[in-house]
Amino acid sequence: MIALSREQWRARAARHRERAGEELADVVWRRDRGLKHPVDDFLFQYYNLRPSQLAAWHPGIGVELEGASELGSRPYHRRSAGSVEFDGAAFLAKRGSTVHTAAALLQASRDAAPRFGCFGMHEWAMVYRLPAGETRHPYLPLRFPPEQLAAIVEDVGCRCTHFDAFRFFTPQARSLNVLQPTRQAQPELDQPGCLHVNMDLYKWAGKLAPAVASELLLDCFRLAREIRHVDMRASAYDLSGWGLEPIAVETAEGRREYVAHQKRFAERARPLRRALLEVCHQLDATIR
Repeated sequence: MIALSREQWRARAARHRERAGEELADVVWRRDRGLKHPVDDFLFQYYNLRPSQLAAWHPGIGVELEGASELGSRPYHRRSAGSVEFDGAAFLAKRGSTVHTAAALLQASRDAAPRFGCFGMHEWAMVYRLPAGETRHPYLPLRFPPEQLAAIVEDVGCRCTHFDAFRFFTPQARSLNVLQPTRQAQPELDQPGCLHVNMDLYKWAGKLAPAVASELLLDCFRLAREIRHVDMRASAYDLSGWGLEPIAVETAEGRREYVAHQKRFAERARPLRRALLEVCHQLDATIR
């Protein structure tokens, strides 16, 4: 248990709010004006956290806050002799299945060998042989007409390992994938070269909050945001109107660029995955 004086934890909370404010300023500006964004809309709709939740500060498990009686009413926190700390046992009693699922998938992807041969074709498979107006993002133009787009998918091939990407493939595209991922097989197939597996660190950080410190949650969000930029730049959509130039994975040069991004994200995800696993282990230890 780490003890923080009132001065220490208030300073830490202020630093986090400032950092989150800088990171989310453009998100809040667009939200207040009802403007769409092809990257950030996904992060806040699919992962279901609000900017205010990212900006709120909590210390996470294993930290005692001295002189913090005003924080004692927060969910999963308890007062103890004038201090406040996270109540791991209460959290585990309520959300134990989430903790165990997170731990299993985080550990599986940590131990798996990375694969770098999908070239981002999952996003192409989600629009394979669909009319432009029926895509998941109908306000975004496609870079190629449907027949040419389909030919690219068939030429490059589909090697997606992530169920939560594969489940959005069009029916016609599913049979093109080398694997047929299922929810049950996810621990066997998740691997650290996958952009969506590394984006999901943000999902698990959010589901494990407030056991996860706000600083770690924001770190996972920042990584997910950068990954989603690459994910969409490598897609069949034309995002040039948002200042995002395509990664042309339909070419050998573009595929090499995509793999370079995958390798960089896999390295950056490693310490975040390790930190989230440590939170899961600390939670388990509260009832042993």
